[in-house]
Amino acid sequence: MRSCRILLPVLVPVFSGLLWGQELGKEDAKNSATEGKGADDASVLTRPDARTMTLSIPAPRGLITDRNGKPLAQNKVGYQFAIQFAHFPDPVDAEIIAWARERLTHASRLAGRDYNVTDEVFLSHYKHRRWLPLIFAASLVPPDKEESFKEQLIPGLVMHPVYHRHYPGGASAAHIIGYVRSKGRLPNGPIVHGDLLFEDTYGDAGLEKTMDQELTGRPGERKVIFDSGGRKLRDELTRRPRIGHTVVTTFNLDWQRHAEKVLRDHCKRGAFVVIDIPTGEVLVLASRPSYDINIWIPRISNEELKTLTDDESRPMFGRAFQGLYPPASSFKPVVALTALTGKVVEEWTEIDCPDYIEVGRRPPAKMWNWTREPEGLMNVTRAIARSNNCWFYQVGIKTGPSAFLSAARRLGYGSRSGLPLFGESSGRVPTNEYVLKRFGRPFTDGDTANYSIGQAWEATPLQVAQSMAGIANGSVLPKLQMIRQVQDPTGGVLQASEPQSRNPLHLDPDAVQVVHQGMYDVAHAGWGTGRRGSLSFVEVCAKTGTGQWRPANNQEIAWYAGFFPAENPRLAFAVLYEGDPNEKVSGGRKAAPMIPVFFEKFKSEIKDMIRPPSKALIVVEEPEGGESAIPAVLPVDEDGNVIIPSGKIFRAIPVEPHEEDGEPVDPVGEALPAIPVDDAPVAIPVEEDE
Repeated sequence: MRSCRILLPVLVPVFSGLLWGQELGKEDAKNSATEGKGADDASVLTRPDARTMTLSIPAPRGLITDRNGKPLAQNKVGYQFAIQFAHFPDPVDAEIIAWARERLTHASRLAGRDYNVTDEVFLSHYKHRRWLPLIFAASLVPPDKEESFKEQLIPGLVMHPVYHRHYPGGASAAHIIGYVRSKGRLPNGPIVHGDLLFEDTYGDAGLEKTMDQELTGRPGERKVIFDSGGRKLRDELTRRPRIGHTVVTTFNLDWQRHAEKVLRDHCKRGAFVVIDIPTGEVLVLASRPSYDINIWIPRISNEELKTLTDDESRPMFGRAFQGLYPPASSFKPVVALTALTGKVVEEWTEIDCPDYIEVGRRPPAKMWNWTREPEGLMNVTRAIARSNNCWFYQVGIKTGPSAFLSAARRLGYGSRSGLPLFGESSGRVPTNEYVLKRFGRPFTDGDTANYSIGQAWEATPLQVAQSMAGIANGSVLPKLQMIRQVQDPTGGVLQASEPQSRNPLHLDPDAVQVVHQGMYDVAHAGWGTGRRGSLSFVEVCAKTGTGQWRPANNQEIAWYAGFFPAENPRLAFAVLYEGDPNEKVSGGRKAAPMIPVFFEKFKSEIKDMIRPPSKALIVVEEPEGGESAIPAVLPVDEDGNVIIPSGKIFRAIPVEPHEEDGEPVDPVGEALPAIPVDDAPVAIPVEEDE
């Protein structure tokens, strides 16, 4: 992986010569001393002009890149209009105000907008801070206008250089990257040691916030001395600003952008997630709709913020990891795995599947199959392929909710992933303890029937994709990774991720193979509900899902989730289609077609990824201490260095771990416990056909 760095010596000199006051010409000095003075004019020159100042230059933030070094967040030098006051020999208020307003008017004419500054601000700045520019424009000069504006400046009106954040992808990965905000406006009182030359920023959302400590650099210092006549005697850069660390994410920017395009072309609202199963690396985490995060730079206006927050489509909401939806039939493989592992059913056990079953008493509730037609005797693989509700109602009740919901938690449902995501939802998995406390009764068969088809509880698209990675592995749930490396400005690796397991799954290996076969049939058998989600170059295991989401609005959601290749799984995925009110959707018709549209574009690249390694192999053993690693076979080079799935040889530079109060700091954090749901409504069957 190439190092990502920025050359500060190129940026710092831009500030030289634009930060300090300039003397009036002789004619200007004469006019200011003799014109407009009266007995009632109040002078603001209340102290000598001699000053010794040590000023702080905010440091550029570190870069955020994708796995190949392509920038997701970077720095640029931009310009803001500012007034650099001249030093009047014997000024009065009216002269200062008139002089400043002439420059303000000229800037407004250049920019085509009205800049408003009060007289009090002009006078206060001249009195306390006239050696420094008065930045009055919050917005940046458009880059294409910089040169023409510079040619039209008048003495005293300057374009003040500032570091600012830039997001080259605009709306791409906006919910993941986040944005920065100003730490506060510049002071307006007397200059003190360490005052900033321009506003500093901090991460306020996304990776900008969760990785703020790593991204924050070290500010520089400039020492300046003026004599009593306002003349600059010394101007020395005593410490250069140092850029923050580079955060290299696991995302593939090309894949991320294509996933976002697929969502734009196929739905109004939705999400797309892709996970590398052996490493746990998240390659795609796309949400639709999105918005251009550059709108926050240098600061967002109240009108712009209101437009975003009032938008009913919620473009600032990262559906891929913040949205909560019933997992619907995408959860059925978990019920099947639990039942097979517990010997509740065997591979060839056949169960009669009518059009509905009756559950409960006084009177019993009718729990319908989605076809509303009987489908006869079914074994587990056909029940998965047909997504038969009545099979899962009956098997779920026999298995027991505590068993299959416990398996759900081991697969990552009901807790946060541990990724440094800002605002990630933990999902909601029901618990028997909650039902006892809330209703004074344990789970009922009606509750269990609902839970077994993924209704009456909630998960994020990221959790559904993560569960598919666990089902694909069959032994452990891979720990998800979103930060591949943290590098210092010279390219040295300070942190690097390694494949790890999160939870052992305690599943029967034979049960895993049976469920894999059922999921294979979903995409490839003539009776499968997800044939539109198959690929031309690899065999897919998948599951469709259609869920009742907002009953009051008659809104439904559609899922297509799974993994491939079927024989040696490498990539797991989940696609969510969020329907409109009263829109009839199904996983096979709405979500599944997005899979070939996305993956076929990268066919050659994926075929290289899934090709068996030709070099020597080593087996990753279980580490000491009882914590299981991901069972995997990894290639090595001729020197014995492990080659990670990207093909890169992992060579990290060892450094001392970061500590606070003597304790190591984990920037990811532990997964949160499950949050129980309210009482479960009776399931309303929805269409599951292809």
